[in-house]
Amino acid sequence: MQKLCFLAFLSFLLFSCSKNDTPNDATDDDQIITDDMPMGGGDDDPIVSFTPCEGGMAGEYPCNGYDLLARISLADFSATSANDIWGWTDPDTGKEYALIGLDNGTAFVDISDTENLIYLGKLPTATTNSPWRDIKVYENHAIIGSEAAGHGMQIFNLAQLRNVVNPPGTFSSTTRYTGFGNSHNIVVNEESGFAYPVGTARNDDFNGGVHFIDIQNPSGPLAAGGYGGNGYTHDAQVVTYNGPDADYAGSEILIGANESRVVIVDVSDKENPVNISTIQYSNIGYTHQGWFTEDQRYFLLGDETDEINSGFNSRTLVFDLSDLDTPVLSATYLGETTAIDHNGYVKGDEYFLANYSAGLRVLDISDIANMNISEKAFFDTFPQNDTPLFDGVWSIYPYFESGKIIISDISSGLFVVQKSN
Repeated sequence: MQKLCFLAFLSFLLFSCSKNDTPNDATDDDQIITDDMPMGGGDDDPIVSFTPCEGGMAGEYPCNGYDLLARISLADFSATSANDIWGWTDPDTGKEYALIGLDNGTAFVDISDTENLIYLGKLPTATTNSPWRDIKVYENHAIIGSEAAGHGMQIFNLAQLRNVVNPPGTFSSTTRYTGFGNSHNIVVNEESGFAYPVGTARNDDFNGGVHFIDIQNPSGPLAAGGYGGNGYTHDAQVVTYNGPDADYAGSEILIGANESRVVIVDVSDKENPVNISTIQYSNIGYTHQGWFTEDQRYFLLGDETDEINSGFNSRTLVFDLSDLDTPVLSATYLGETTAIDHNGYVKGDEYFLANYSAGLRVLDISDIANMNISEKAFFDTFPQNDTPLFDGVWSIYPYFESGKIIISDISSGLFVVQKSN
């Protein structure tokens, strides 16, 4: 099961109508914007604007508590599938931007005025097209990896988005790091200034585990080691720890989803990462992705195939990490549908879950200490069904101060939603 999410792409083809490493260095690309790139689309795929959630629907989309602000289709992006998504708020202007991964590159959209979304342009893939791309942000730079062979890590100065003439344009990387080839995800700890590509080639120096890259100078990324003691890492979160376990106060802690288990590793000393503990649980399908609560006591985990293999409704596992050396499974939440869970993120007392065919689901975790979790809202970008298949919402980004949430739908493109008044 080298890349479980390969099943997602196969299912996308069926239901929607639907590693090679390179030398350890960085290469500089010109920071330019070329002639306009056609937006694609047409009368059949207009850019959709505000549609309120009324009577359980926002136009054609089932909803509860969230309005559709705007949407841009894949045709408008001249792409055939979407994947990851992240956001950036310009600290100088306050403008908000969606950074959406596509099969053929990364698109940048100014979402500040949702009545007038501006598709600014695309950074093409570094090598070949791929259904998998992952994006994070550090110091006003997009950090981008892909499963495309030889892709490495693109670094793009987002300040270029301030002065785009005649959008959409075609962008070039500010820098491209080629110390690895493919990657499945990119993790960034903004406090430490390190990027952690995961899901690289299984036969590389770190067994497909985690690469450590110093990006404190984004234009000059530097290799700083890695960790592969638990094999292939599919996804991860890295934090500067300030949770309840005083033994690790101030340490840089990685929690990795490693296919058949969760691993907790102290990566503070890049030359000597230390495994703290591993977590296993019943009915393991594919340990996929998880996120800390803001107090770093609980970790909410999604397994990508347990719904298929075991017949669960969407299952979220809650681990109590008060003691990082001895994690405890404290609760299991089963969702309202049988859809597969994908990526989930915590903001305050809410857990925002990309739930594939069931869309975005918003869980109330305000009483998680008493193991009370409930669904409070949703927005379903895939109205066809809520069955366990790999289509619909790939990921979401809920961290804009405005309250806007951006959603990437594999076969439908970009959605911008916001809590109903």
